[in-house]
Amino acid sequence: MLETIWGIIVLASVIWVIYDVVTQNKRLSGAMKVLWIIAALLFGIIGAAAYYFLGRK
Repeated sequence: MLETIWGIIVLASVIWVIYDVVTQNKRLSGAMKVLWIIAALLFGIIGAAAYYFLGRK
């Protein structure tokens, strides 16, 4: 049960990063957008947290 909840949280954070990178963050170049999306997919919550604190300004 706990693994399912954690999986949903990770999935939601990855979807949020992808949505925010593609639609909201206009100052990023195309390559940086791809890198942030890959980081979110590979690292899950840690990638989303890194994007929130470092990439989203």
